[in-house]
Amino acid sequence: MKKIFVIIILFLGVIVVALSFSELETILLTLQKAHLGYFLLSILIQIIWFITTGRMYQSIFHLLGIHDNVLTLTRIATAATFINIVAPTGGAGGVALFASEARRRGHPTGKATVAAALFLLLDQAAFLVILAVGLFILFRRNDLNAGEISASLFLFVIAVGYAFILYLGYRSAERLGNFLAKIARGINQIVKFFGKENYLSEARAHEFAHEIANGFSGLTEKPSSLIRPILWGILDKGLLMLILICSFMSFEVPFSAGTIIAGFSMAYLFLIVSPTPSGIGIVEGIMPIALTSLNVNWSQAVVITLIYRAVTFWFPLAVGAWAFRTLNQDS
Repeated sequence: MKKIFVIIILFLGVIVVALSFSELETILLTLQKAHLGYFLLSILIQIIWFITTGRMYQSIFHLLGIHDNVLTLTRIATAATFINIVAPTGGAGGVALFASEARRRGHPTGKATVAAALFLLLDQAAFLVILAVGLFILFRRNDLNAGEISASLFLFVIAVGYAFILYLGYRSAERLGNFLAKIARGINQIVKFFGKENYLSEARAHEFAHEIANGFSGLTEKPSSLIRPILWGILDKGLLMLILICSFMSFEVPFSAGTIIAGFSMAYLFLIVSPTPSGIGIVEGIMPIALTSLNVNWSQAVVITLIYRAVTFWFPLAVGAWAFRTLNQDS
């Protein structure tokens, strides 16, 4: 609960800073043009996004031989989003939740762990497709800068790292275990300098490697079958862009396809690479700047960002808290 308060305070701080750089009169004029209908439509699209995410998980679980209904996976995925925000561990919290729920429902935990890890990788792969288009648009408009290029390269390195770890687990549990044990040993040596001992367990690294290998044991589909969940991931991003379009239309702000794709790409990019959970405080600061560089008025960019984040961050956070609570009640 304390972390949620910190998130709220950080969010409100960014709002105050953003508004202080804009004329309040212009912002009030923009707000007077607000259309509630588009806001409600964006909420509906976000609800569809929840189900689409569950469908993506379902397609990945199916590849590993686990068959579960989409509504159950949607609820777990929504709860995992909440966990990843209030306990940010690079997505590990959500993976652990899927493993826990798989154990409770009688499914192999190794397969659920692999499925959740594959989701993170394929979701990033889907976004990289969108990001490539967004970077091209920024390049054509001469708006591409070093920060955006660096963040994109960082995201690519993260995706390659995920892929490498999963590939090692697919090929050999022993190799993956040795690799993870070396990482754990290196981190332990670093934290030992600060007076802490055995921060990470090398034995647990080998156990995790065997869980990953066992999870891949039922994978009989061809690698081309991974295209299906990637397409679901691209559809996920398309729905988020529709929410951004609704945010523009809510305030009668003109836009082009290039503005939507490039603006969304930058917002989602810094959501992933941000050191804060779900980019809180970072996206709210970066997104108005990105939209302004795409010829959107600053005050309009600020209110569009706040509406977009209300629908894609605060609404899922609330729904995720409810989903997590219902999962605990089922236990």
